[in-house]
Amino acid sequence: MDIRDNDTRALRWSQRLVARVTGDQLDSPTPCAEWTLRELLVHMTGNNNGFADAAEEQPADADVWTGRTVGDDVVGEYQKSAQRVHAAFAADGVLDHRFDVHGFGSYPASVAIGMHFVDYLTHGWDVARAIGAPDEPDADLCAAVLEMGRRWPQGSWGPGAPFSEQVTVPPDASPQARMLGFLGRSPHWPH
Repeated sequence: MDIRDNDTRALRWSQRLVARVTGDQLDSPTPCAEWTLRELLVHMTGNNNGFADAAEEQPADADVWTGRTVGDDVVGEYQKSAQRVHAAFAADGVLDHRFDVHGFGSYPASVAIGMHFVDYLTHGWDVARAIGAPDEPDADLCAAVLEMGRRWPQGSWGPGAPFSEQVTVPPDASPQARMLGFLGRSPHWPH
């Protein structure tokens, strides 16, 4: 399986959700406790552009990765960044590259694209919750994240790590709920 297929599906799902964001929702809280919806979209846009730069073999630029280059139209800029990263990942020979992922190191393209996939599936759910949309990610994509996660190092959760402490969910819960708990989110947010 080509990781880019899962990434494309997650990215397109996030684009559909972001397209529904209205200006009055931008200051809404998100499951990412430290970010409003606007701040989450800035993060997502910056990371899309950073991953696109990496795929195009450009040096990592902290201003791009952190979203400092994102202007006021966060919804429009997110959509442009999503199109850009999709095109960059689809380029011939991209899977032969190593990606310099700001703050994390250098990875084979398939690993870095996998990181992007997990991030955008998860952040798509964050956007859905912030705008009150009942949308859930596809169960097979959630199962793919859980399978990938079995190989992650122990330090992947907790303070200073990519994910918050894991949230316990019943073992017979849906793949979506199990993935969310695995990635440190309560499937019942904001409750």
